[in-house]
Amino acid sequence: MPLKVGDIITFERTFTKRDVELFTEISGDEGIHHITPDEQGKVVVQGLLTATLPTKIGGDANVLARTMNFEFLKPVFTGDTILCEVTIGRYEEKDHNRMAIAASFLCTNQNKKQVLRGNFAGVILS
Repeated sequence: MPLKVGDIITFERTFTKRDVELFTEISGDEGIHHITPDEQGKVVVQGLLTATLPTKIGGDANVLARTMNFEFLKPVFTGDTILCEVTIGRYEEKDHNRMAIAASFLCTNQNKKQVLRGNFAGVILS
């Protein structure tokens, strides 16, 4: 089904300690808050790991991103379930084999607190 302006696409993920360990290994982001658990046994999820939520949705639509903007509002901890809602703001033919796309996104945790918002723009090759 093709996308259209106004569509809202959602994706939900619960971040685990293993996710953070793997991202730490790949990114080299070894901030103490990512590797030392708090009194509840949780660590802070890297911001860019949280930012994989809207990029996953873009990947599902085969978006080649040109710009991405992130505003990190609250920390995300291991065990948190984050819901990402992407709203399509622009979707139009650019030329014969490319569609231009722009979207905004909002990520909330299981307590309905906003943790991340932003936008992206790019193209989809057909």
